[in-house]
Parts: sequence; C-alpha cells; structure tokens
Amino acid sequence: MKSNNQNARNESSEQTPAEQNKETPVPATPRRKVESYDIAKSDETLQLATDVARFIRENKLFLHLQGKEYVNVEGWQYAGSRLGILPIVEELTNLSDGQEVKYQSRVRLLNLRNEQIVGSGFAICSNKEPGKKYFQEFAVASMAQTRAIGKAYRNILAWLIRAAGYEPTPAEEMEALHYPSAAGEQNDRRESAPTSRVKAEVSAEPPASVAAEEAQPQPVPMATTRQKAEILLLLNSDVITKEEKEKMIGSINKLDRERADKAIEKLKKIIAQRQADGPVQQVA
Repeated sequence: MKSNNQNARNESSEQTPAEQNKETPVPATPRRKVESYDIAKSDETLQLATDVARFIRENKLFLHLQGKEYVNVEGWQYAGSRLGILPIVEELTNLSDGQEVKYQSRVRLLNLRNEQIVGSGFAICSNKEPGKKYFQEFAVASMAQTRAIGKAYRNILAWLIRAAGYEPTPAEEMEALHYPSAAGEQNDRRESAPTSRVKAEVSAEPPASVAAEEAQPQPVPMATTRQKAEILLLLNSDVITKEEKEKMIGSINKLDRERADKAIEKLKKIIAQRQADGPVQQVA
C-alpha cells in the first residue's frame, strides 16, 4: 500500500505546472463593478441603464407630470458623465428687446475618451413664457443653457433614459405644461379687466413680489460650465471612488463659483495624494 501511495506522489510531482493547473479548478473571478461605461459593449448597456435609474430615483431627479416621469437635467448629466460625455456651452446669444428678455444657447457634447464632438443642441428661454414674467435676466439666460444641455443629451441618450424607465424628454422642456396656455390667457384677461376688484388683486400681488425681489441681495454667481466640466473630468480619475463621484455629481449644479474653485483644488490634491500612495479600493 505504501508503495502505491509513493508512486502516486511521484507521478504527481512529475507533472508539469500546466498539467497541474489544467486539473485544478480555477475559482470564478468576482464580477468587477463598472466605473465607466462603454455603450459599444452590449453587456454594459443594461448595467448602465440600471445604474442611471437608481441614481435618478435615489436623488429624486425627475418630475411627475400627467402620470409620467421626466428626468431633470442633472439626471441627464449623470448619464452622460458615466459615458465620459460632458456638455460645453458653445454660445449664449442675447435676443432681448425693449419688450422681452430672451436668450438662445447652443451646447455641444464632448467625448473625453477621444476628444470628439458627439452631439449638440440649442434652446431658447424668454420671460414671455407662462410662469416666467418676473424672471430676472440672469435666470432667463441660465434656463436657456440648462435647456440646451438637456436637449443635447436627449439627442443622443434618449434611448438610455427610456431604458431606465423614464420619458425621453428633459423635464425642463415640459415646464410649459405646468402653466397651460389657457391659464396664461385667463391671467392676461384678469390684468386687463376693468373691474376695480380685479385691478386691486393684480396690483396688490405682482408689485409686492417685484419689490421683494429688488430688496433681496444679488444672487451669488453660480459655477460656470467650464468649472463643472473640469470637476467632472477630475471625477473620472481612477482614484476617485464611486461614492465620491455620485456625491459630487449630485450637488454640482448647486455650487457657486467660489465653492467650485475649492472643489477643483481639493480634487486635484486628493488625486495627487492617492496616485502617490498607490491604487485605491473602489467603493462597491
């Protein structure tokens, strides 16, 4: 019996490493959590749609309207950033005259992987729109840019938002449905009505709201598109964790210019430090 066992051990020791590896089952490698997606790879498409749907739902980045759900521009930006596609405001044109504040914005989408333009969109905003009568000029210009960003992403990623379970139209484009034209016409008739009671209602509220706006301090300038693009570019670094990316992307449109500069400086320091220390474990 000892002789047989010894022969078996001798035969095993004489096997080449390749033969031993062939006989030994290799444990399955755990599936790596994808940090950046490529829509050219079909196996990542479903993962991307699931990831986008979860982020939009958790951060409430959608609008309920007539039984349907429309994604805010922040949700479209998140979907684009997961593909390395960032918006660049190409132009902002003032179309205002003495009777109307009106802006047109044009946006292009830049693919960071190859630095090529992959999409574009333009949009207009005016204080003549229902619900925007008392909008200040900066707010009209800002909304034009916001709509153009959403439109540009919609032109190339509508299928993705649909796959995530939402309507493929940016919520900002659907704003007008909150203020039906019939209601707008009714308000206009009220303002021009001859009765003293209606005149009192009209003259009592709008001037007070205008006075309140004028009494308020001037708003802090929000982060520029260039600052946002630089932040998103830094977030694509391999040493930034998924949790950190989602937290920053979720608040990027709330940053003013000063806070955006601080965020950029902080990200640069974190990236430099972590690259010097070695690879960081990504948050699952």
